[in-house]
Amino acid sequence: MSTQQTSIDDERARIKDFFTAERGYWRPWTETMLDACPGFVEQYARYAGHPARTGPLKPRMVELIYVALDSSSSHLFESGLQTHMKRALEVGATQADIVDVLHLVAVQGLASVGQATAILAELAGLPDSPALGTALQARIDRLGPVHALRLAELARLDAAYVEVLLDFIEHGRPGAGLADAERSLVQLALHACFTAFDPDAVRRIVATALAQGLSSAELLQAIQLGAHLAVHGSALGAKVLQSCKAPS
Repeated sequence: MSTQQTSIDDERARIKDFFTAERGYWRPWTETMLDACPGFVEQYARYAGHPARTGPLKPRMVELIYVALDSSSSHLFESGLQTHMKRALEVGATQADIVDVLHLVAVQGLASVGQATAILAELAGLPDSPALGTALQARIDRLGPVHALRLAELARLDAAYVEVLLDFIEHGRPGAGLADAERSLVQLALHACFTAFDPDAVRRIVATALAQGLSSAELLQAIQLGAHLAVHGSALGAKVLQSCKAPS
């Protein structure tokens, strides 16, 4: 083996070790990209690892956010979910924490239902129904802001639906699990991610999270963690590239 080839192999081994340390995995697509463009692999690892390496959130919270993002119906990335769920458990997350995250994933789509219903009520000129019952209104006032849900119009049009929806939010999660502020971090990551970006929900959750005492730095990190999910498109491309390469 030539000295030049040895140097290339050593450099690739260094990048692989760096990537694995930063991201916690090594897969066939990264091997393909290492052969095709070592700089992509090294610089992606540095960029993607930056929020977790420098932000204020503990590894447990970082991994739970990744669990939410990879399991979200807007992404459904099973291999990443397996990696991060395993890692979350290793760094102190409980089964109840995981299930609580999955509960928030199930609630994610309801923010759009509330927003769309408000548009329907406005454009269809639907009249207001009689005032809601005191108990239902109290539940809406308590849970709506926390989950970025606009429930007023929806409750006027279908109060029974809102009742069962709130039952799911209140009673469909484990008895032990995430703290309220941790749930806000997960929800912020879900609604801020480019795969299901919802600026109205982001605004509502940020307001709730700040009132809960979370710092701007913590909220920023939760937002940043969603950006590099875009590399899963690169991973798919690398897989196809490898399949298209002519045999040597």
